[in-house]
Amino acid sequence: MEYIKLNNGVKMPILGFGVYQIPQAETKQAVLDAIKTGYRLIDTAQSYFNEKEVGDAIKECGVPREELFITSKVWIDNYGYEKCKESVLESLKKLQTDYIDLMLLHQPFADYYGAYRALEDLYAEGKVRAIGVSNFYPDRLADMCLFGRKVVPSVNQIEVNPINQRTFDQEIMDKYGVKTEAWAPFGEGRNNMFNNPTLVEIGKQYGKSAAQVILRWLIQRGVIVVCKSTHLERIQENFNVFDFKLSKADMEKIKALDTGDSLFFNHQDPKMVEWFDSIVMVRRNQQNASKEKKNW
Repeated sequence: MEYIKLNNGVKMPILGFGVYQIPQAETKQAVLDAIKTGYRLIDTAQSYFNEKEVGDAIKECGVPREELFITSKVWIDNYGYEKCKESVLESLKKLQTDYIDLMLLHQPFADYYGAYRALEDLYAEGKVRAIGVSNFYPDRLADMCLFGRKVVPSVNQIEVNPINQRTFDQEIMDKYGVKTEAWAPFGEGRNNMFNNPTLVEIGKQYGKSAAQVILRWLIQRGVIVVCKSTHLERIQENFNVFDFKLSKADMEKIKALDTGDSLFFNHQDPKMVEWFDSIVMVRRNQQNASKEKKNW
C-alpha cells in the first residue's frame, strides 16, 4: 500500500474501499473481504445507512484499529453546528470506534459553515483525526480555506474519472494543500468505461484490466481513490495496482479522454439543487422508518 501525507501530518492510504450502494446485509462481508485483501482505507457515510455494518467488520476483522483508516461523511440534513456534532458522535457509536480518521461534509449545500465549525471542534477534541469536504467546487473550496477557518480541509472528495478528470480542481486543491480524493473512478461503468479502447489497449501492455489502468492513472496523479465491489475477485483485482507503472505516453493518452463533463450531476445547476432537496426528504423518511422498526 502507498500512503499520502495530509496537511496535518496524518498518513492516509492512497487506495481505499468504498461502500456506497452496498446493501446493509452485504456490507460487513464486503468490508471483511476488502480488509483481508489488504485495503486499509474504508469509506462510508451517514447517508449510506451502513456505518454500523462497517463498524461490525472493523470489530471483527482482527486488524488493529490504528492500522485502519476510516472515513465517513456528514449528510446535509445534519448540517448546522449542534446537529453536525451530534451526528458525528452517533457515527462514532455506529462505527464502534473512539475516533474517525477522516470526517467530510458530504455536499456543498445548506449550513455547511456551521457544520464545518463543529468538525473543527471535534478535531480539536480528538474525535476525528482529519476533516474535509466532498463535492466542493474550486470557488467553494477556496472560501473554506481562506475565510474564518481554523483548520484548512485536508481532503476534498469529488468525482474524478477519465471522462471528467478535474485537473483544474486539483490545481486549486494543490494550491491550498488539500488532497484530491476520487469517487466513482470508473464512472459506475457509464460511457462503456470498462471497454474504452484506449484504456483496454493500455492495459494489454501490462496484463491489466481497464479498471486497473484507471486506478493506476489516478494514483500516479497523486489522487486518493476509493472503489467499490461486492465480488471478491473484483475487490482483489482493484487492489492489484501497485506492481506496474504507466508511462508518460500512457498518461497523455488517458488525458486526451477528458471531456470535462460530469457523468452524474452538476452541483451548480439549480435543478440539481432541487433534486438534492428531495433526496434529503427521502433519506430523512428512510432514517425515521429505520428508527421506528428498531423501536418496534
